[in-house]
Amino acid sequence: MWNATVLSLFPEMFPGTLDFSIAGKALKNGIWSLKKINIRDFSNDKNGKVDDIPFGGGHGMVIKPEVLNNALKSVADDIGPRIYLSPRGRKFDQNFAKDLSKEKGVVFICGRYEGVDERFLNHNEIQEVSVGDYVLSGGEIGAQLIMDATIRLLPNVIGNSKGLEEESFEGDLLEYPLYTHPRVWKGIEVPDVLLSGDHKKIEMWKIKMSENITKLKRPDLWSKYIKS
Repeated sequence: MWNATVLSLFPEMFPGTLDFSIAGKALKNGIWSLKKINIRDFSNDKNGKVDDIPFGGGHGMVIKPEVLNNALKSVADDIGPRIYLSPRGRKFDQNFAKDLSKEKGVVFICGRYEGVDERFLNHNEIQEVSVGDYVLSGGEIGAQLIMDATIRLLPNVIGNSKGLEEESFEGDLLEYPLYTHPRVWKGIEVPDVLLSGDHKKIEMWKIKMSENITKLKRPDLWSKYIKS
């Protein structure tokens, strides 16, 4: 079983979207588990305060290191990587998701306010991870994004494992166009090759379309593809 542990000031946000569809079914089937830890429970302040003003001035508040450290100490050391969602971290991608799916699990540390004390991150060798070049109100949505991308790669989550091999970003290519019934919609027909029954030609068409789409829409991926 793959274990997801979440440290958050708003643990009620979980499982959130992960309680539905593929991830939700996998959770109910015991393929992965979720443990939620409320960071505020580890505050020494009678009012449950977890943050304070930043040294050197600046906007916003910073979550105290001792509060986070106490929360993290309540988690077993051998669960897996400990990830702090941060815009300055390593960018999350499909290969990263594959790596995480091979771990026993992941500990997600969800920040709020202006951020967390740097000493907490350094002391605990926390891995900073970004889900994109933008700023969110907290790490919870980013954690759910990473969890969703990772959970669907776990064994027995997706019925047809071959389908995973044909998705976008596999082999640095975007996925080919998809079509279903009806054969003609608003005067637009499904490409003849997909109706031919010739599996070799269909496979060649899929590869060609993936290459064309990647070259047009993601030249950065195309550059990686032609170099590989």
